[in-house]
Amino acid sequence: MHHGCPGSQMRQMQHKPEPAGEDMPVLRSQLSQWPVQIKLVPVNAPYFDGAKLLIAADCTAYAYANFHQKFIRGHITLVGCPKLDDVDYSEKLTQIIRENNIQSVTVVRMEVPCCGGLERAAKVALQNSGKFIPWQVITISIDGNILSEL
Repeated sequence: MHHGCPGSQMRQMQHKPEPAGEDMPVLRSQLSQWPVQIKLVPVNAPYFDGAKLLIAADCTAYAYANFHQKFIRGHITLVGCPKLDDVDYSEKLTQIIRENNIQSVTVVRMEVPCCGGLERAAKVALQNSGKFIPWQVITISIDGNILSEL
């Protein structure tokens, strides 16, 4: 029996193995900037000009197998964990959105409750920026599926 945060509950997933072979394509990273951690990224980095911003929970890239192709490609990527990082991301995200020409914001989070903090921080940042920017929230399940795209 587990007590505490549902996001900390141990689970083991069983996936059908991919066929092994030499004809498997080598996928390339779609990451276009560094650093990626919200806490480390400079607010006025030149890559924010005209950017489509991806704000992703740390765990999403591990849970969703096609993360680079589906989410990172064509985006400036910021990652963080509201449970493990003792910081309010909304202040820094507000600065990034307010001080740069951001074209859109996509939040990719896990289904666990603690990931709601990342979604809330992004919403607060969008509201506090005073800008009207298209945005969406995508929720990934623990077993690696897209649960919702809002």
